[in-house]
Amino acid sequence: MEKLSVIIIAKNEEKMISDCIKSVTWADEILLIDNNSTDKTANLARKLGAKVLEYKNGSYTEARNYGLKKAKNDWIFYLDADERCTEELKKEIKEILSADRLQDDKVVAYAIPRRNFVLGKELKHGGWYPDYVKRLFMKNKLQKWEGELHEEPVFDGKMGHLGNPMIHKKKETIPQMVEKTNKWSEIEAKLMFEANHPPMNIPRFCTAMFREFWFRMIRKMAFLDGSIGIIFAMYQVYSRFISYAKLWEMQIKTK
Repeated sequence: MEKLSVIIIAKNEEKMISDCIKSVTWADEILLIDNNSTDKTANLARKLGAKVLEYKNGSYTEARNYGLKKAKNDWIFYLDADERCTEELKKEIKEILSADRLQDDKVVAYAIPRRNFVLGKELKHGGWYPDYVKRLFMKNKLQKWEGELHEEPVFDGKMGHLGNPMIHKKKETIPQMVEKTNKWSEIEAKLMFEANHPPMNIPRFCTAMFREFWFRMIRKMAFLDGSIGIIFAMYQVYSRFISYAKLWEMQIKTK
């Protein structure tokens, strides 16, 4: 069986990190890339057998690449502090590690579905399942991660999809979500501006908001998840609006 390294990037995650690490104690190596935590995150990780590596003031993409360099095993599994590996997913990953297949025909990366829990409730609609994320890789085929906002892996080979999901328990309250949106919308607006996005105007604002509303509420039926499903769907419309509003602000400043 080939060996597996789990890479977890965390900052001030003392409330979440223990359950995350406990879900992958079966792995051959657990690396916690600690991004300048000031709480008990690192100490809790060490007590559970993880190797803690300090990585200060780097972006999330850079931290992923740092973990890639430090991992020593054949396969790499990236996990966030608010995610959990289920027993079913563990079995499926172990089957991959033990599979006897020709190297030329081998899938070198896998996307994993996620069950998303927001404000204590699982979201099954609104586009939140299966919510595939690319997280499992052959180390010698994963070249790097790139991207300032939505980091993407660059790898040499085929990608497969696993059937069993991981658990994702979003820890933010609504005020924390708003704070996070304010931060990431700056980056998204900047990327759109640098890509020469057409000037924002009333029709473009309206169509952008309508597309997001249609996708979340009508096509993916977010309302079937009840009040939280509706709130979170409308929050996505709000997030989209904030990004475009910041883009508009950048555009008028350059006129």
